[in-house]
Amino acid sequence: MESSIRMVPPLAKRGRRDFPVKEKSSKDYQFCTCRKEGFTLLEVLIALAIVGGLLVTLIYTLNYHLSLAERQETITVATLLAKNKITEMERVPEGKKGVFDEPYDNYSYETFVKESPYIGISEIVVTVKAGNEEVKLNEFVFK
Repeated sequence: MESSIRMVPPLAKRGRRDFPVKEKSSKDYQFCTCRKEGFTLLEVLIALAIVGGLLVTLIYTLNYHLSLAERQETITVATLLAKNKITEMERVPEGKKGVFDEPYDNYSYETFVKESPYIGISEIVVTVKAGNEEVKLNEFVFK
């Protein structure tokens, strides 16, 4: 390990111009053994700023993608519940409103039976809502 030795004037004499300047000899200097190992405070602060910026971006991206996954899960469950409700309505077509049983009690549904423009065919409409999401399925059945 190599260390550099440099001569530094004493603190009392450094930068003082109001005293008369005398010739300096080697005994007027203090010896400082300074090593140039490690990082400076500025380097550490810059590294922390970069890492902090990356972490904020990473957390924001992760939060965004988790919200997308949650929304897609809600839409998928609502679609499957609507398909199940249409299957029930094929046997007994009637319009009604309600809430699904546990564990889907935060999903509500509304069913309609409409006449279609075609003779002998009815249209079943099922709407499933969960929060801000809504899934609407239509099916045509024979009367």
